[in-house]
Amino acid sequence: MRFVDTNILLYAVSTDTAEQGKAAVARALLNEPDLALSAQVLLEFYAQATRATRPDALTQSQATALVRSFTRYPVQATSTDLVLAAIALAQSAQLSLWDAAIVAAAQALRCDELLTEDLNDGQVIGGIPIRNPFQRV
Repeated sequence: MRFVDTNILLYAVSTDTAEQGKAAVARALLNEPDLALSAQVLLEFYAQATRATRPDALTQSQATALVRSFTRYPVQATSTDLVLAAIALAQSAQLSLWDAAIVAAAQALRCDELLTEDLNDGQVIGGIPIRNPFQRV
């Protein structure tokens, strides 16, 4: 199973012509069955996709429908254990707390890979290999 970070969901709905290569990659990824995400990713997606300053902002109704559709994948809930794991990982791996929470969620779901452009491609954090699916776009 591969963990999907927020940026993939956001690129999948992007209509920005400068992001169309990444949008195509993201849309193709979301058609694959072996993905997982977290409640944090869903919240970040909703907040960013509906942000008033976003040129291609979604309506609240559109974003809500998409969040519901993304629950077809396993979703790691935010729990006290996850928060504590994220704090420990942030300290040991020198990550932001938010990035550490993403890695901790991927660990909790026993993912084989974390797909994101926010961390270094090829890096391994907490036993989870990081891959940037947009590296060749």
